[in-house]
Amino acid sequence: MSSFINHRNDSTVNVVEASSKDNVTFYKIVVKVGSVQWDVSHRYSDFVELHEKLVNDHGVAKDLLPPKKVIRNKTPKFVEQRREALNEYLKNVFKYLLLTMPAEFAHFLDFHLYDIFFLLQDLAKKLFLEGDKLLENEKSHKFSLIELHAISERFKMACPPTEKQDQMFDFSHILDFCSQVKSLSIEGSYEKLGTSNIVPNELYFDLIPFKSLIDLKILGVPMGCIQSVGSLRDSLVSLSVHIASVVSLNEFLLVDVLHKDQSSLADTVIWKKLTVINFASNNINNVDWAIKLVPKLQHLNLSSNKLSELCDISCLHDLQVLNLSMNRFSICLNWHAKIGNVVKIDLSQNKIESLQGFSKLYSLESLDLSCNLISDVEEVQHICNLPCLEYLWLTANPVASSIDYRVKVIEQFNARMSEICLDNEKASEKELDTARVLQALRIVKEGKTPSFLKNNNTSHSFNKS
Repeated sequence: MSSFINHRNDSTVNVVEASSKDNVTFYKIVVKVGSVQWDVSHRYSDFVELHEKLVNDHGVAKDLLPPKKVIRNKTPKFVEQRREALNEYLKNVFKYLLLTMPAEFAHFLDFHLYDIFFLLQDLAKKLFLEGDKLLENEKSHKFSLIELHAISERFKMACPPTEKQDQMFDFSHILDFCSQVKSLSIEGSYEKLGTSNIVPNELYFDLIPFKSLIDLKILGVPMGCIQSVGSLRDSLVSLSVHIASVVSLNEFLLVDVLHKDQSSLADTVIWKKLTVINFASNNINNVDWAIKLVPKLQHLNLSSNKLSELCDISCLHDLQVLNLSMNRFSICLNWHAKIGNVVKIDLSQNKIESLQGFSKLYSLESLDLSCNLISDVEEVQHICNLPCLEYLWLTANPVASSIDYRVKVIEQFNARMSEICLDNEKASEKELDTARVLQALRIVKEGKTPSFLKNNNTSHSFNKS
């Protein structure tokens, strides 16, 4: 990103070409500040308007701008001559205003889009005028990566000599707004910004100004861009990181820790209030020890990653909801020893064939196993005695294509068959009647005496005596 105040002597402007659109001639200006460059196009009338302001307010010579020409002003020869004259004009004005760089001139050259200082002036004005309304009405405020980078870089600068004295443009308005933001969204991009050579996802920033942040959503931003999380470990409640190519949770949880060694970490890196983590659509293949840094975690979403097995997360005593859909699970063994008292599990769109690993999840209320490879209806025997289970999804498994699939599943829940919601639908009375018949046949087949026959035999013996 451009930093004009640090690269004044390494900055140039050039009117490089002229082009016509809808019978109007535009002159393309290339601006270079250090290694950063961009271009902006203006018609001659824009130069005239700018010149009037610079003459009136900043002492630019009135006769410096090349004059107007009414007749034959569209010929290629004239357009080229005017381009050369405008180029000379712009270079002279740029040199003359190099130290002061007034806002009118900066905006004409699009400094407010690509330069740290001038972008922050515009942002400060916006937040001075609209900040309170934004805080009141917005559910989540969105800062661009270039804005966050500019704020972070401004912290490193002394008060620049071009800083406006008008209170409206004071940097403190930005800091005040940031300190009050409760919910923040950040979206990254690998596409160059506007006409510049600036790539947003190559800019560094930190989150130090956000003192009250509760909810943070990050989309498509590499974790390497974040240099510090500031005080978020003491305030953040909900965290979402999507499409960021994350392979480990500690990429964010320890983003500002140089040595990510489990044995050397102190309590200062614990996320004290974080209860919701959503790292869906990344490249995570293992839930590592960093999960212990979030002891209050209640909701964990790792959907659309590359997980094939689950490590021990029983240390998360408050964990209630676990979303592992669209991963690579095929075998789930002894999950009761790994996940504690989880209430809801989503394992849809995996490659699971057996339910044996869920047989001792006694606190489980909801289990989504849709779009897996379960083919035998008898697998339900492993979960039919879970006392709290109410919601079960098996749709889009091979077993769901079998004859009387719903009845055969519901029947295995015995006395609780009417309580079970299978594939988002409770059993109808017809299904329950059929299930009771199947249950009776199963009992006979297993050589057991149905309860109603036991009662009849007892009564007969009593009458006989």
